[in-house]
Amino acid sequence: MDDNGGWRLAWLRGGGHAGRVKTTAYPASAPEAAAGASPVEGAGGWRGFWPVVLPVLLFLPMVLAPPVNHDVAAVLAFAQRWLGGEKLYSELIDVNPPLIFILNLLPAGIAALTPLDGVSALRLCVLAFGGFAWFLALRTRWREAEGAVERAVLDVLPVLFLLGAGYDFGQREHLMAVGALPYVLCAAQRAEGRRPRNWLTVSILAAMVFALKPHFLAVPALVEIGVLGTRLRAAGTWGQTLRDPVPWVLAAIWGFYLASVPLIFPDYAGVVLPLVWDFYVGLGGLSAWQVLLAPRMLPAVLLLAPFVGVAVFWRIARGAPRIVALAAIGAAAAAMAQHKGWSYHILPLEFFACALAVLVGACWLDRDWEQAPVAVPRRARRLIASCAMYFIVNGEAPWKQLNYAASEVAGLAQLMEREATGERVLVLSPGIYPIYPAVNYADVVNTLRTMNMWLLQAANDTCLPDGKRYRDVWEMGRAEFFVYRTVAEDFARAPPAVVVVDRQPGIPWCGEEFSFIGYFGRHPLFAEVWSHYQLTAERGRYLVFTRKD
Repeated sequence: MDDNGGWRLAWLRGGGHAGRVKTTAYPASAPEAAAGASPVEGAGGWRGFWPVVLPVLLFLPMVLAPPVNHDVAAVLAFAQRWLGGEKLYSELIDVNPPLIFILNLLPAGIAALTPLDGVSALRLCVLAFGGFAWFLALRTRWREAEGAVERAVLDVLPVLFLLGAGYDFGQREHLMAVGALPYVLCAAQRAEGRRPRNWLTVSILAAMVFALKPHFLAVPALVEIGVLGTRLRAAGTWGQTLRDPVPWVLAAIWGFYLASVPLIFPDYAGVVLPLVWDFYVGLGGLSAWQVLLAPRMLPAVLLLAPFVGVAVFWRIARGAPRIVALAAIGAAAAAMAQHKGWSYHILPLEFFACALAVLVGACWLDRDWEQAPVAVPRRARRLIASCAMYFIVNGEAPWKQLNYAASEVAGLAQLMEREATGERVLVLSPGIYPIYPAVNYADVVNTLRTMNMWLLQAANDTCLPDGKRYRDVWEMGRAEFFVYRTVAEDFARAPPAVVVVDRQPGIPWCGEEFSFIGYFGRHPLFAEVWSHYQLTAERGRYLVFTRKD
């Protein structure tokens, strides 16, 4: 049988059920088939690969154009301050576990040692990370068991995961999805009793990205349950199933990380976690129904649901589609558990739901036993393009990038760059956006110990029973007094070049508007130094003050 006319058994999945598809045949001993090193084996080679990946590459200018995501910028700014000598979790207070700050030390270090700015260095690091995850995703698959369209789609999915995030490029959820895809494809092989190539590297990478947030553990939990159940049905005994090293590697890394955090970062357990539990968990929380009905959550769930049914009940769509379905359900559970409904919380669900949809579509197209090899790239491109269109319709890119010049971020960045480039600024605002990434683009350092005024916002979420606008010092709780004292003392100790004040405090109206200057001005140290500042400019809801002398 020649290359264009060979029949090959393409699915060895689903408890011994098999389907025959017409694909391009290759000798089992071919180096590319054995190593999985070539991303475009068959179906036109690289000439067939580029048309499939082209719809995804159109996202590249979007992720490189400003603005960078506000949360990503804030974490990077904290990592740069940490690298500059400030102490994490005592002088830099944030709810995020330390791993994301540790990872951000790499772009922070690159920015400190090279002409690159922090944002450019971070984007470079994320692109390199995505390239490495793509390489692992290619290596871990058993390409000979894939249909032609399925193979072409799987070659491009890692690129879609990397670039399809749009404005959420670099978010923890984005990093998790990119790093989880090789693990999910590896799990599909493990479920069939094989030990994939590079399984250890894939496991280490997966353990790291799932450790970025505890909510992410829902994904490997469901995936491992699926692998365990499939292998138990095939092997019939626990012994062989429990000898699979991947879950033990994951558990060992997570156990080591969990044990090391209180030893290396004692203030995280002793200071930050109590604040998170008392103030952050309930801040802006939504009910389960509200999260489910969030603008991007409901379409993703509606996209996922029918394809989960197909993956479970359609015999020919087993293997990778079933494991991807479990990962998507885990991503949905992680989004629900965070009870905020924010776009980046939903991003992994969107990625895995789209991946499941195109994989099921590819399996269906591969049932065409007489499809010509030249038709494979065209069919795969249509599937990938449908995912790209989904992210354009539901995401914030390219609209934020196209409107950046007239945005609040650009305006604030220009103001701070003009008044305090390379200097220190104090920003009193309840929001992360647009303060970040304006701070990053202006090359200034925010002196606030938290990323925003969330602690003060949480401590004043209701009106006082006696009708007063502000609590007296002796009435403050520990967290509120910490903010009141440290802002005033830090401000007096080293007065910043610029103070940016948000006129919308994010605190309920109680007889009068909450004023950050009125609140902190009651502290004598703050009041004394504040008398040397004057209003210089206004930008929307923000007032910009500079020193008189």
